[in-house]
Amino acid sequence: MSTLTRQRIGWTDLPDHVRSAVERILGDRVVEAVSQSGGYSPGSADRVRTATGRRAFVKAVSPAQNPDSPRFHRAEARISAALPASAPAPRLLGCHDDGDWVALVFADVDGRHPVTPWRDDELAAVLSALETMAGALTPSPVADAPAAAETLGYDFAGWERIAADPPARLDPWVAAHLDELRAAAAYGIAALTGDTLCHVDIRADNLLVDATGAVTVVDWPWACRGPAWLDTALLLVNVRLHGGHDTEALLRRLPLTADVDPDALTGAYAGLAGFFTDAARRPAPAGIPTVRAFQQAQADALLPWVAARLR
Repeated sequence: MSTLTRQRIGWTDLPDHVRSAVERILGDRVVEAVSQSGGYSPGSADRVRTATGRRAFVKAVSPAQNPDSPRFHRAEARISAALPASAPAPRLLGCHDDGDWVALVFADVDGRHPVTPWRDDELAAVLSALETMAGALTPSPVADAPAAAETLGYDFAGWERIAADPPARLDPWVAAHLDELRAAAAYGIAALTGDTLCHVDIRADNLLVDATGAVTVVDWPWACRGPAWLDTALLLVNVRLHGGHDTEALLRRLPLTADVDPDALTGAYAGLAGFFTDAARRPAPAGIPTVRAFQQAQADALLPWVAARLR
């Protein structure tokens, strides 16, 4: 499935003063910029090269592209600046924020997104990286990061919104099990306790794999404090979406999820399914026309899994 925004701006679309600010952070003039696909931000996302050969990754956005995106960039700047070197994340080189445009400059990662459907070797490498990341980010290096229950509270209440305002074509199984789904999601959100800094948006297009197989986790605006197992559990949603692997067997085998309360995992997946089901029926956000189809696809992948676990 394509994850392109289809409306992304590029380096040359940025105002002169923003490009100049990026060049000051890099200490050199940018002579090449290659726009990167993937993700859902309508802002720029460019791998750049300077006159002396230095490489970096630059992402920039203003409210003109989407009114919420600058806030997410500011959150990502704050989180990224606090990540330890042991975390598999790109190093933040600097940030420009003029109150309108926000530009983030990261060290370049010479990698690509994992292949989907997931290859065995790349999935194993990513799962290992997430285990390392959970260790490196416990306790959370960002003391004021919100709790996962706070960050995901609205999302996990999706079934409540659907019960209050059901869509005309609600899945018959969902309609018959709404109370059970609401209860499971409530259990799931209550289980998201812990002091690990969690990324909470783990999927193939937020991961890079380099030629050696090393994994880098990118795009950190949603980071929050939660249980060490959360990011691994969330990755399996993406694995299930693309098919080819037994996600239930992975949950039982992986070190971070094997001993987790099964009802907590079911609740987390029920909460996510409610969020995706509710969000997919909404109008698309400004500048992000493809996200609703992606949310519907995730709901379609999750609901049979949740149904099986609830049985």
